[in-house]
Amino acid sequence: MPDKTTATPVDFWFDPSCPWAWMTSRWVREVEKERDIEVRWHLMSLAVLNEDKLDELPAEYREWLEAKAWGPVRVVIAAQQEHGAEVLDDLYTALGTRIHNQGEGPEKETVAAALKDVGLPESLMEHWDSTPYEAELRASHKEGIEKVGQEVGTPVIAVPGPDGEEIAFFGPVVTPAPKGEEAARLWDGTLAVASVPGFYEIKRTRTKGPDFSNL
Repeated sequence: MPDKTTATPVDFWFDPSCPWAWMTSRWVREVEKERDIEVRWHLMSLAVLNEDKLDELPAEYREWLEAKAWGPVRVVIAAQQEHGAEVLDDLYTALGTRIHNQGEGPEKETVAAALKDVGLPESLMEHWDSTPYEAELRASHKEGIEKVGQEVGTPVIAVPGPDGEEIAFFGPVVTPAPKGEEAARLWDGTLAVASVPGFYEIKRTRTKGPDFSNL
């Protein structure tokens, strides 16, 4: 078991509505058991990322962003601002379990139930349609996305590199989320390729969507 007193910080930016970020987050939680890391959670937003290019998006995705993507991130940023960043770990787990594993989707009722799951006040739902913390939401999103560029999405991960320079990357996109030593091997390999200065991108054949069956 890794010694958390010497753990390397891993900063992870997520949008709770994104199934790929959720899958990657469960992989990173597995890595925590195998490697000397400690995850620090941050919020980013697919709604913010895409707000200036809605006309370029497929109609179905555009409608989803406008109707479903804003509410959850507004509530989460309010929870962080009013109750501290430490609530994000449990809240993200509760949200992801309901939204993705249980198939409830990013609905208002789902987010309210997740708040109750972790003992946060129902009054946070008042932020669903608008929030005074929009500047904080945008700042958190900007901090993450500027590390990797506007052409990618969520999640974004940043770690200290072996030479002291920060290594940041999008993804990896993985399904199903590996566990145990397999999770650790993927972590080691991801850090290895991300640490190469000239490395840009790698993709492989994808034949199916997210698999939540083993989470």
